[in-house]
Amino acid sequence: MTQIAALLAQKWPDAVVELDHGNAYQLLVATILSAQSTDRMINTITPALFEKYPDADALAAADHADVEKLIFKSGFFRQKTKSLIGMARTLVEKHGGEVPQTMEELVQVPGVGRKTANVVLGNALGKQEGIVVDTHVARVSQRLGLTKETDPVKIEQDLMKVVPREQWAMFANRLIWHGRRVCFAKNPDHENCILAPLCPSAGLVTLGPTKKAKTPMKITKPTAIKTAARTAKAVKKKTAQPRRGAR
Repeated sequence: MTQIAALLAQKWPDAVVELDHGNAYQLLVATILSAQSTDRMINTITPALFEKYPDADALAAADHADVEKLIFKSGFFRQKTKSLIGMARTLVEKHGGEVPQTMEELVQVPGVGRKTANVVLGNALGKQEGIVVDTHVARVSQRLGLTKETDPVKIEQDLMKVVPREQWAMFANRLIWHGRRVCFAKNPDHENCILAPLCPSAGLVTLGPTKKAKTPMKITKPTAIKTAARTAKAVKKKTAQPRRGAR
């Protein structure tokens, strides 16, 4: 595990969350919007959204229809609008308009799950409360043999056991960058993967006895004879038919 972390740090020393933001509130909004979308798409939406609603107080008082228009391209815009305004109202009513700085408080905010909370805590607030587990972290950690789990919470628990706490946020960012740029869901780039020598899925580590290749099917002599007989019979039948127009 130490070697994996070191190689990731060598490959992606400056890995950061790729959602544009200037503070914890903006990163929280962007992360909620990023569900079922891409960071690139969200980064085209948030400038106008942040200009109109620069803080939780402004967003808490927003009209649903106005927010829906601004975030329409993110997908699931109605549900996301409900989550954003609900989140902002909770921040205003219970936290003085500020983003809570503990996992326990953040996951009680509408639209915020453990993954979103980890993104904000680790990248905007400098709090190492857990490890972000998105599709990239899940895929790469499974391929590396760091976990056999498929549930995000269980994957996070496995990673937290082997990654030093002070590296939790950065380790997740580097794993995400690696998943986006090298360890693709389809056709991972093993040739340019710095982790390939340590990765079972790269085919460089023996996982057990290999399966024997199936031998090609051979046509037995009886089969060949039967096939030839059927062909000859068909030809004979065809030639025996009277020609059209013949008397």
